[in-house]
Amino acid sequence: METHSFFLHLLAILLSARLFAEIAVRIKIPAVIGELFAGILLGPSLLGWIEPNEIIRMLAEIGIILLLFQVGLETDVRRLATTGQKSLVVALGGFLGPFMLGFILSYGVFGLSMLVSLFVGGTLTATSIGITVRVLADLNRQQCREGQIVLGAAVLDDVLGVVLLALLYEFSLGGGISLLNTGKVIIFIMAFFALAPLAAKFISLLIHRFDQFNEVRGLIPTTIVSLVLFFAWLAHVIGAPELLGGFAAGLALSRRFFLPFGIALSTDEQFAHRIELQMTPIIQLITPVFFVTVGLSLNLHEVDWTSSFIWAFSILFFILAFITKFLGALVIKENGYMRSLIGLAMVPRGEVGLIFAEIGRSTGIFNTEIYAAMIIVIALTTITPPIIMKWLYTRFGDPKASI
Repeated sequence: METHSFFLHLLAILLSARLFAEIAVRIKIPAVIGELFAGILLGPSLLGWIEPNEIIRMLAEIGIILLLFQVGLETDVRRLATTGQKSLVVALGGFLGPFMLGFILSYGVFGLSMLVSLFVGGTLTATSIGITVRVLADLNRQQCREGQIVLGAAVLDDVLGVVLLALLYEFSLGGGISLLNTGKVIIFIMAFFALAPLAAKFISLLIHRFDQFNEVRGLIPTTIVSLVLFFAWLAHVIGAPELLGGFAAGLALSRRFFLPFGIALSTDEQFAHRIELQMTPIIQLITPVFFVTVGLSLNLHEVDWTSSFIWAFSILFFILAFITKFLGALVIKENGYMRSLIGLAMVPRGEVGLIFAEIGRSTGIFNTEIYAAMIIVIALTTITPPIIMKWLYTRFGDPKASI
């Protein structure tokens, strides 16, 4: 591709992502759906103006890493301690239920291979903490009891989801399931999450020191992006997906990160806030490229819409993806209305589900039909819950007043 053509394509990606994200928010659906639609519009499915070449995919890859960095940065591990057993039950039920039942349906009913079935089940485990937080904030419920339970559960879902993604990524590279590779990845993840706070603390001390004498703007974003890229490279060297490095970097630098075995390593909240403030514009610029690229990679013309497989697969997995997120919520000691709200808040897959689906596509695990079906499931599970939750709160009000 010639340079001027790439500039024009990048311009179209950034502006369309912003435009359709704004439209999505105004019609009360998550912005990520608008960015996904921008890719479908620009790509081979509709207008056919842009194809995702290597340069665009590289920017999208950086977008994934920065997105997971932001997820890690916003992860409040201590929230699990404050919300206790209920968050743990909701998280485990909402993680194990979709994964196991998704695998069984894929492998036993649709006859897909074990690796494809594992990826399908893994994609269904996702919970988008970003979308959940936005919905609860819009309803002013993030500090209420159900909001705290959901946010605590979503934190654990994020951590479990990233670990699962690292394992599935290793299986996809190795061409199959290997207990040796599984053990290697798990040991790496444990070591990575143990050492990441030490490295982040050391880097933060250096930045603090040099920031006092710095005469050129941009020290914090430059050093933090460098740290994230280094962690991503290190993750790849060990054999895990690069995005695990981004997540670990964000988690280690989070002002809410907590180490029960090393309280002395707790981070400077003011410094963490400055990181979040200065990194946000960079993340908001690059991450939409990833979501647009997901849409660009989806060619709806290649999908046989007359096939019963695509419709049966999409409908059954949408139902499965919806109801399995209620499994943990149904067993906690709350009234039915509260359990319904908690289950609904755990349903949106959003950006986390799209990361699973895109890695499944890029590694050749998902074919065109399965990839399209998973995008449909992710989109529906992302759009539907916020609408239902807003209606329930408007119709029935505070769940603590219900019996």
